[in-house]
Formats: sequence, structure tokens, C-alpha cells
Amino acid sequence: MRYKFIFILPLLYILSCSSDNSPNTDNSSGEENSNTENPDSGEQNNTLAEVTKVFVSGNENNYSFSVEIKSPDTGCDQYANWWEVISEDGELIFRRILGHSHVNEQPFSRSGSPVAISKNQIVYVRAHMNNSGYGNVVFKGSVETGFEKSTLESSFASNLENVSPLPQNCAF
Repeated sequence: MRYKFIFILPLLYILSCSSDNSPNTDNSSGEENSNTENPDSGEQNNTLAEVTKVFVSGNENNYSFSVEIKSPDTGCDQYANWWEVISEDGELIFRRILGHSHVNEQPFSRSGSPVAISKNQIVYVRAHMNNSGYGNVVFKGSVETGFEKSTLESSFASNLENVSPLPQNCAF
């Protein structure tokens, strides 16, 4: 009996330390969805944000995107201040402004809509840091085929940093 306890105790410890951090999602109202993960890319430096998941729900030309971002937020001096959906040609389709830092919430997810694209339109989803610009870990795909981790030069369509809407300030 004593030996069983010695075996079971470490096993219980190991099991209690593991967790599933996957969000529960419900797509009962939409026609399409994509849920793609990138658990640990390790390709970014410590001043850039990266997209780690993209989930889409809704209907054509009226989609809602939920985007998970991992960013090295330290406060208003360094935080992910938006994520955006852009075309393959570098045109801004949608931008979700993030009004505050997420120092103690990493990674974090925020939704935005309406994203007016067709179900088969290929787009990039990328994140932006207030002090270092665009990261190069993005997600690429369509609602129809799903989104996958991709890389994109941080200078691609960098002119969008000056296109409205832009954040007005950082709350905290």
C-alpha cells in the first residue's frame, strides 16, 4: 500500500500542473469558422507582438474575428495597441484598437467586427506594438480554408501605421 501511495502522489502532482487553456467557442450563429493555434513560435524578439490564434464566426462580408496575441506588454510605454486584417496587396480591411496594455494577461484575445471579406478572400492578420511596430509572426488564410501561422516582413504595408483608425491614448 505504501508503494502505491509513493507512485500515485507524483502522478497526481503532474496531472494537477497540466491544463488546457483552449477557449470554449460557439459558432452556432455563423456559417464558417477557423480556429488555428500556434502554441509557441519562438520567432519573435522581446519587443514585438505576435498573433497566436485566429477564430472567425459570422457570415460573408460580416465576420467577427477573435484574435489571440502574445506581446511583451510592460504598460503604456510598451503594449500591443492594435491588431488588423489586411489584404494580400497591403490594404487595410479592418483594425481593432486595443485601449490598454495587457501586462498580466498573456496571451490575450480580443474580438472585432464587422470584417467585410468574402469567405475565400486570402488575408493576413497581424498585431502592432505602440513602440516597435509590426511583428512578423502573422496568420494568413481565408474563412473557407482556415488560417495558418505565416511570416510577413514587418515593413510590408508599414504605411498603414499612419492610417485611421489609430489609438487615441492608453488607459493603463
